[in-house]
Amino acid sequence: KLDDIVETSIYAGKKTEVILLDNSSAGLSLNNARQIYRHVAGLNIYQNDDAGLQLNVGGRGLDPNRTSNFNTRQNGYDISADVLGYPESYYTPPAEALQRIEIVRGAASLQYGTQFGGLINFVLKAPSRNEGNKYTIRSTAGSNSLFTNFFSIDGTNKDISYYSFINYKKGDGFRENSNFESTNGYIYFNKSINKRLLASFEFTILDYLAQQAGGLNDQMFLADPLQSNRSRNWFKVNWLLYNLKLNYKQSENSHHTLSVFGLDAERFALGYRSNRVVQEDPMIERDLIRGEFDNIGMEYKILLRRKIKDIRTANLLGFKFYKSNNTSMQGPGSDGVGPDFNFYYDVSPYYKNQSSYKYPNLNAAFFTENIIYFNQKFSITPGMRYEKIETTSDGNYVFILVDGANNPITNTIEYNKTNNSRDFILLGLGFSYKKNKALNCYGNISQNYRSVTFSDISIVNPAYIINPDIDDEEGYTADLGVRGNIKSRVSYDINIFYLLYEQRIGFVQKLQNDGNIKSERGNVGDARIAGLESLIDIKILDINHTELKCNYYINTSFIKSEYINSQQNGIQGNSVEFVPAINLKTGFNLSYKALTSNIQFTYLSQQYTDATNAIEGNLSGVIGEIPEYKIFDLSLAYQRNKYKIESGVNNLLNASYFTRRATGYPGPGIIPSPPRNYHITLELQF
Repeated sequence: KLDDIVETSIYAGKKTEVILLDNSSAGLSLNNARQIYRHVAGLNIYQNDDAGLQLNVGGRGLDPNRTSNFNTRQNGYDISADVLGYPESYYTPPAEALQRIEIVRGAASLQYGTQFGGLINFVLKAPSRNEGNKYTIRSTAGSNSLFTNFFSIDGTNKDISYYSFINYKKGDGFRENSNFESTNGYIYFNKSINKRLLASFEFTILDYLAQQAGGLNDQMFLADPLQSNRSRNWFKVNWLLYNLKLNYKQSENSHHTLSVFGLDAERFALGYRSNRVVQEDPMIERDLIRGEFDNIGMEYKILLRRKIKDIRTANLLGFKFYKSNNTSMQGPGSDGVGPDFNFYYDVSPYYKNQSSYKYPNLNAAFFTENIIYFNQKFSITPGMRYEKIETTSDGNYVFILVDGANNPITNTIEYNKTNNSRDFILLGLGFSYKKNKALNCYGNISQNYRSVTFSDISIVNPAYIINPDIDDEEGYTADLGVRGNIKSRVSYDINIFYLLYEQRIGFVQKLQNDGNIKSERGNVGDARIAGLESLIDIKILDINHTELKCNYYINTSFIKSEYINSQQNGIQGNSVEFVPAINLKTGFNLSYKALTSNIQFTYLSQQYTDATNAIEGNLSGVIGEIPEYKIFDLSLAYQRNKYKIESGVNNLLNASYFTRRATGYPGPGIIPSPPRNYHITLELQF
């Protein structure tokens, strides 16, 4: 877990988890989330590519799609497309460059943002303090022509330290029409201005192009889960992040941090999308969606430590300003096959899905949290966050009707401008009782909030329609748990949680005026989600003179969910979507001298994807259950001085399964998960 205080952040009384990656035998070069996050209880993970290009993590009934229900950060600053309007994470740092991953559940809403999921913070490796350079080279080969190369350099020269990496990935994918190529670069350096002030700057770029094999319906998946009938669908991302940070330790009792960060990015989604995914591509113009993201933000935090008689306190004050000026365009792409991301209005002037919108959003937040230590064992952590949010949607869409000869009957431009300004206060309270190392009790309750995203209101999707009255979501999260370490042999973290989700956004099946039934996205109703999460790690073998060690871990969550109120017919009493009742990851870590290994079993029970709890899939494959699945993974690593060899087999028994029904790209429809695949990595450090 995280310490009570880290720099200018407070974590006391919260459910926190830390994943250390330096000595991990997980498939780091593949960013294999199922293995990397194996010690984090209750996570629901989409596993639908074999190189980890994107992270899709949810939990406690939250949609895993691009980790959009977490506040995602790198070294403490935001990295998603738009924290308010489009909180999806197209960029995920390579696991090979990470020192650790910090996770704070729903109580992170007060310090880091209002999301129900909490915080995921990727902390990259720090520069070596030794003079001179240190180099790391890692090359990986794997199934489906997978090749990755990772190179990093770090070191210190007088009062300047630096770390940089470049990561290249290429492969054919495990389905036809699913090749990809990705380049990710990063530069970081810091300078000690004096003994108390440290200045740092970092710069990240990502460029990747992926062909998308399209989604399947249930019948197609049963016939051949690896088939593809989409050869012209492409996805491209260009991501540029930057951050300037000042870290000033004024005294032992006063610590300041100032972070200025920004994003300049774009993403393109191109392809033929039909509500009937079984339909063959007629080779007409493709649908093109282009998003441009231009964001800048600033966050200042000060931590003050005080002592009043026998009571110690730590007081955090913070302010965040965030401004985004993003655009979204949808229209006719080319009728070609390759990745051509230009619009062709002159060739297809009467293409139906045409829109152009600007989204200038503004967010200012003030927050405070305080730890009050009544004695060495017991503390409480009250806090609050004030949010001021202004979201604007300004643009137009084209309304076109054509006759049988494709001549326009109606061709009008509809202009639309909406502005939504709101402010509110979120409150939270936590406690911690540390009896000893073997027993630490903690609990908290914090309010959460999630604003409507612009993808919810302005993108035309053939697989579903949008309810025009869609609105923001709110609620709260509560945790109560115990954790500890018993004689350095058993570590555990067991907690119960309760999540109230008001006006939850989701899908329902609705009868349309034309007599057809179609999925509608809107506010479904109020939901409650409660469960038990636990992680237990037992050192069952530790023989010093033989250097033989064996650990057993079991990571479980048992969750019950229900819609308790809904204005929609047939919803109240239903289960909440994306909630497997049982989520289990268990396995053994075995090491002997320089050899380490891990074998892991993963089981998730079935889960629904819409509020009506549909079991049978629809024409698009978007709606229907996700069946239970069972997966084995095996990984090995051997290190000798400067050399290291890693290998692994994912989906050891070659199970045929899927974890995702995509509502848009890379579908719509069922997105199959990878079959059995292998990889081997060679590492050299010097």
